[in-house]
Amino acid sequence: MPIRIVIFEDNDRLRQSLAYLLQSAQEYEVLGDYSNCKDAINITRLYEPDVVLMDIDMPGESGIKGVAMVKETRPQTAVIMYTVFEDEEKLFQCLCAGANGYLLKKTEPEKIFEAIREVMKGGAPMSPSIAKKVIESFQPAKTANQYQLTERELEVLQLLTKGHSTKIIADKLDIAFNTVRSHLKNIYSKLHVNCGKEAIAKVLAEHISL
Repeated sequence: MPIRIVIFEDNDRLRQSLAYLLQSAQEYEVLGDYSNCKDAINITRLYEPDVVLMDIDMPGESGIKGVAMVKETRPQTAVIMYTVFEDEEKLFQCLCAGANGYLLKKTEPEKIFEAIREVMKGGAPMSPSIAKKVIESFQPAKTANQYQLTERELEVLQLLTKGHSTKIIADKLDIAFNTVRSHLKNIYSKLHVNCGKEAIAKVLAEHISL
């Protein structure tokens, strides 16, 4: 069964190109593409998409508000931001609104396919420059010592901020899936958060150095 996708993008040419690109691959089905997200709630209810590609700067409601509307309507729908904005503030706002990934519009087509596959596996894909910005924005004023994170927990958290799923983290660190889950549980407890997205948001907001 193909992955069902809805696109919100106000640039008509880009939106149509995206729709054509995705529709040309058998594993994807573009259910609809829209120039704004003012009707995101009804569109989400109607199509029940697996993945939404969401621009940020659109007429009317912003894509940040659009993320919230989609996630409130259908939490299991994964939302990937597709934008030109690289600043931390918008990244943080999107994550807090419920975004599952963050891609820049200069992303190569194959990377878009990879991001959709990754988000369907529970990952949080980000463009390399965004992931790098997250890491480089960390300030030593708040370090792991403040939260008493172990060396292994730091490794897990660093991979989490790069958008990797629990399975991929386990593969990269060569440890068991349940061991990663245990580390994540400890990380959430120490950071006083409830999930991976909140952990990433806290790392960004407090510039925690890893």
